[in-house]
Amino acid sequence: MILISVDMTVLGFAVPALSEALEPSAGQLLWIVDIYGFVLAGLLITMGSLGDRIGRRRLLMMGSAAFGAASLLAAFAPAPEVLIAARALLGLAGATLMPSTLSLLRNIFLDARQRLLAIAIWASGFSGGAALGPILGGWLLEHFFWGSVFLINLPVMALILVLVPWLVRESRNPDAGRLDLPSVVLSMGAMLPVVYGIKKIATDGTDALALASLLFGLVVGWLFVRRQRRLEDPLIDVGLFRYRVFTIAVVTNLMIVFAMVGSLFFLTQYLQLVLGISPMRAGMVLLPGLLLSVVAGLIAARVARRLSLSTVIGVALLVTASGFATFAFTPVENVTLGVVLISTGFALIATGSGFAETLTNGAIMSTAPPKRAGAASAISETAYELGGAFGIAVLGSILTGFYRGNLTGVEEVSGTALETSRETLGGAANAAEAVGGPAGSALMDAARVAFTDGMHLTSAIAAVIVLVAAGQAWISLRGQGNPAVEGRQPGTEVVVQRKDTAANTDAATAREKPAQETVAVDAGEEPRG
Repeated sequence: MILISVDMTVLGFAVPALSEALEPSAGQLLWIVDIYGFVLAGLLITMGSLGDRIGRRRLLMMGSAAFGAASLLAAFAPAPEVLIAARALLGLAGATLMPSTLSLLRNIFLDARQRLLAIAIWASGFSGGAALGPILGGWLLEHFFWGSVFLINLPVMALILVLVPWLVRESRNPDAGRLDLPSVVLSMGAMLPVVYGIKKIATDGTDALALASLLFGLVVGWLFVRRQRRLEDPLIDVGLFRYRVFTIAVVTNLMIVFAMVGSLFFLTQYLQLVLGISPMRAGMVLLPGLLLSVVAGLIAARVARRLSLSTVIGVALLVTASGFATFAFTPVENVTLGVVLISTGFALIATGSGFAETLTNGAIMSTAPPKRAGAASAISETAYELGGAFGIAVLGSILTGFYRGNLTGVEEVSGTALETSRETLGGAANAAEAVGGPAGSALMDAARVAFTDGMHLTSAIAAVIVLVAAGQAWISLRGQGNPAVEGRQPGTEVVVQRKDTAANTDAATAREKPAQETVAVDAGEEPRG
């Protein structure tokens, strides 16, 4: 999980160096960055279900071998086309790794409390990798060539292939049927157009192609769900969404990632282009929050034993919302105050998210039957992918629209330079440098103010979204217990002891005779005798 998380952030640091070495076109560079996420999102559901059928450990090892080979190809790619193909293979292999790891935990740790701690460590690996990515990426690119960001994958993949057969036992669904190929096609036909449409809106704005792509994906998604309901052995069990804890946990994950990824979109730009600090220092500003996320995930496993799921998730999301609210007070020129507010706000966001996501993932995996662990983990990971894509598209588009609308005429700046500046804050920095003198400084000052004001608006919207998620979790999960700790699943049979008083023939003596009563218990509900 650390490695997967590092890979998500480290490539951004290598873009300038690989652009200089391979000279890709603008379109090719976009595909180098995006195709990994497209393929990963499109195949998560398929790979999670495939692991249930052929064995999660086997799928993990197959995916690790493919991930290592694709990393080697990417590191020494001689042309942009080869790098695009290698990134697509990395996405395919990556789609096997995330569901495999989480579903293996579901079947290795049968005790609910041990499983929650294991999931907390799993989630902490993800947060730790996000913290390590910027630092590791900066160090590698200072000392080695751009391909080194891919070569770091090889030692970890080698360790997996050597140690996993000794340390991890195999698990699969013994009753799984054949993989339904039409469902595989429909799942990809739903996810790929939706993710593409969202990303296109985020980069180019709303147009006919983006809307058509979204509509097509939603229609295919409806056909996919309809087919799953009719199949005796579906690719994913959509019936899991009948259980309130499972549905609320998935939706909460999506909304948390929506807000968090959307915030990362503007935080790095604010730190580097508004406050003017280096990329390495910007990574260090966010590091305390990412480390707190690791600690929060581990503490959550212990706190959950004493408090209900609705209480912990509700309070955790209130902490997260307060972090977004902190961003609404960031200054334009005061570097020290800006760094303190960003570091504090992101620490609150990461801490609250670490608490909430540990318990939501624990609830998802505890609610799902063990034989459906791969499909359930794939649903959870798909929520992450969609939340991240929507976060950049919606919050990024709001920020961009506000920025463009408020960066108006600047004295002694030509129309061309102004139009370039209105595209992005980075474009404004380049245009201001080209203009130079007082006019260039005035242009950059105006761009900083417009961007910071847009960030304040976007942060407020993110805070409201997280507050809605908190209210939803608080109200919907009340009285549902905590399946992540209790280990109850839909349809679990719970034996309830009932005492019946039966009189003896001697009226002076009476004894209590226990009678067993089997009750079907819904996820998170108390047994009803």
